Amino acid sequence: MNGPDLQSAIDRAGSPIQLLWTPDAAPWTVPIVQPEFAGWAAEQEAWRTGVALFDLSFHMFDTFFEGPDVTRLLSEVSANQYRNFAIGQAKQFVPVAYDGNIIVDGILLRTGEEAYTLTGVPAAQNWVKYHAQAGGYDVEFSTDPDSSVRTDRDPQLFRFQVQGPLAMEVVERALGGPAPEVAFFHSSIVEIAGRPVRALRHGMAGQAGFEFIGDFADYGAVKDAILQAGEGSGLMQVGGKAYFTNGVESGWIPTPTPAIYTDDRLADYRRSLSAFSYEGKKPLNGSFYSDRIEDYYISPWELGYGRSIALDHEFIGRDALVAARDDVRRTKVTLEFDREDVRAVLGDDLGYLNSYGRYRIEDANDLVGMTFWTSHIGPVGTVLSLALVDAASAEPGTQVEVVWGEHPGHGTAADADLGFRRIRATVQTSPYNEFARTAYRANATA
Repeated sequence: MNGPDLQSAIDRAGSPIQLLWTPDAAPWTVPIVQPEFAGWAAEQEAWRTGVALFDLSFHMFDTFFEGPDVTRLLSEVSANQYRNFAIGQAKQFVPVAYDGNIIVDGILLRTGEEAYTLTGVPAAQNWVKYHAQAGGYDVEFSTDPDSSVRTDRDPQLFRFQVQGPLAMEVVERALGGPAPEVAFFHSSIVEIAGRPVRALRHGMAGQAGFEFIGDFADYGAVKDAILQAGEGSGLMQVGGKAYFTNGVESGWIPTPTPAIYTDDRLADYRRSLSAFSYEGKKPLNGSFYSDRIEDYYISPWELGYGRSIALDHEFIGRDALVAARDDVRRTKVTLEFDREDVRAVLGDDLGYLNSYGRYRIEDANDLVGMTFWTSHIGPVGTVLSLALVDAASAEPGTQVEVVWGEHPGHGTAADADLGFRRIRATVQTSPYNEFARTAYRANATA
């Protein structure tokens, strides 16, 4: 590691919050992929009613783990079940800290008897890599960062998702025959344009489809073949703007605050991380402010990850996770913003909006929760927000208000009256998208 470590950065800033709080923080952008092809709203519509192609090759980290101890390592640093984890299967990876709160999730794909690939934002990968080294496991690993970091070469892998009601007809044309019959989050090796490709039954936009993964040397040939296969179905490429709204309707909170910043047992872990890492640079902003970083931590139970948790083995945070199971106070919901208030507060000509700000949610001026991901969904006609709210406010149809503004941070009271506007919102279920809620994982296995 070059430069200062995360613990040193926290000490210099005065606290984790003083390090991370960044009013008006700019949203993430997708490197390499152009922002729009046909327009962000039209691209959102494509995965709802037609078919869309997502290029996921450039904005995620991959870490490749291999070795005799790799399954034991993963089992001891996450809440997942590994006894029946088949080669070619993927799982939502759920690592938790000693307090039972989530680090950050990821997608874990088993590629061999002693080999796995962990994909997503790097915090979960950093967690596993640290314990692999600190625990003396017989495991080797290498990381391929995203293209905002990796500026001197191509990625190792390409990833394309074909999603939407017409996805299967495009997939079958690209394959030149029937799609493989695999369960949700399972995969098989197929050929596209004569190249070997892993076909993973997966989707990120509320519609079922496939994710195709392969050697980046085949990127152009495979992408061209998919585009050609989609010509008769109106396949639409999705740009970076629309892509970073696609999980709001399917109910996935992508960037929880890692529960690592104050626990004395994780001091060495913080010293192993760069001050310029995801953990050191992922900003917090919005109207929900607290000087306590712990107020931003999230339990996997609150996120609805219960089906991914196995308590039949020992792992870091297990006891705290067991204790928290019967004390879940918040529920994940979707907030549907009032259209008139959206126009009044955000502007008549509101276009693209995507924010990971933590905005206060109030009921009769009492704090009842916070937002995690807020986006303008063109086909819905308003703004939606993924949020956690107190159980008493989680019933669909409940009326709440979102406090829209940017708290300046340390030195100003968390509940200070800063004149922020309020946007009325109606609590709805999460996932908001009916297909994602009722049918998306219908053929899933553990």
